[in-house]
Amino acid sequence: MRQASTILTVATRGRGFTEITREIATWLGATGIQEGLLTLLCRHTSASLLIQENAAPAVKTDLAAWFERIAPEGEGYAHDDEGPDDMPAHLRATLTGVNLSIPLRHGRMQLGTWQGIYLAEHRRAAHRREVALHVLGE
Repeated sequence: MRQASTILTVATRGRGFTEITREIATWLGATGIQEGLLTLLCRHTSASLLIQENAAPAVKTDLAAWFERIAPEGEGYAHDDEGPDDMPAHLRATLTGVNLSIPLRHGRMQLGTWQGIYLAEHRRAAHRREVALHVLGE
């Protein structure tokens, strides 16, 4: 068994979805590990990770609209230390999660045809987010 790990830094433009599939695949290829398990951890509480369709841009639009309905900005949150988008960002991250596990086969992530890995930024302002990557296999 071998293992490798790194931190991927992702610059976001504010609220939205940044696909990071290619960056992860490039790093994974450099490890030389062919069979195993890749784990990812978003190291933040107001951003998250998603595996979602990467072919139709309307998916991201609809997801963003759903987040607005389910966790809107506004009054009524006790936690607003960093502004009105603070607690809604935490709720959105809770709903989507901060970690993923993806099996590897023949050196490739076993994602479906239309699946991509996204970092979801839930704050309005641009941020530099970190995703910890770890692969274990042979």
